[in-house]
Amino acid sequence: MNKQAEFAVILKMNPMFADLGADELQRLSGLCHTQQLSAGEVLFQKGDPGDALFGVRRGQIRIETGASDGSRLTLNFMGSGDLFGEVAVLDGQDRTADATAGEASELFVLRREDFLSFLEREPKVAVRLIELLCQRIRWQSERMEESVLQPLPVRLARRLCALAEDFGSEVHISQEQLGIFVGAARESVNRQLQTWRRDGIVDLQRGRIMLHNMTKLTAVARND
Repeated sequence: MNKQAEFAVILKMNPMFADLGADELQRLSGLCHTQQLSAGEVLFQKGDPGDALFGVRRGQIRIETGASDGSRLTLNFMGSGDLFGEVAVLDGQDRTADATAGEASELFVLRREDFLSFLEREPKVAVRLIELLCQRIRWQSERMEESVLQPLPVRLARRLCALAEDFGSEVHISQEQLGIFVGAARESVNRQLQTWRRDGIVDLQRGRIMLHNMTKLTAVARND
């Protein structure tokens, strides 16, 4: 399968493009090019022009933001098959967060001018995009509610379950990064992970968390 065909498959898996026919997907994927990133390389920073939509062919991209005290907050992880950059590529405004490669990555890149031209020709895609952005707003509202109302074990379990959906049972993330992701100190995250390790739910390795019992972890995430 060539890269254009791979991008078409990724587009088809995304709700925004799921209703497109094969010919439409082929035309859209034909507009993309690829970009290579090494581990730790910055794709874009907050304030950069929003001039492209990205799809992850392989690797992992961290979406992050910073605070005035120098601390970092991880907003999301993007893995193979994920698309990101929809907001900035539509309104043409500056990026609202940083994007950094968590590991060596290859991206599909669709330039803003090419994407907008396509939307003008395909209005049903524009409608699906509006729906997707509404879903993102709901997701962010849920995350805000979690950070205020839910205890750490629930927040931590939900994040690990979400990461497992993208990356499987072996999640490559440090405890410090996970703590930033759920808004908790590394020490608190470590204590909870050690408890789950003793219960056989997870196993801990350097820079990795192995998820051994998704049934129990999902139960914690549901706050059962």
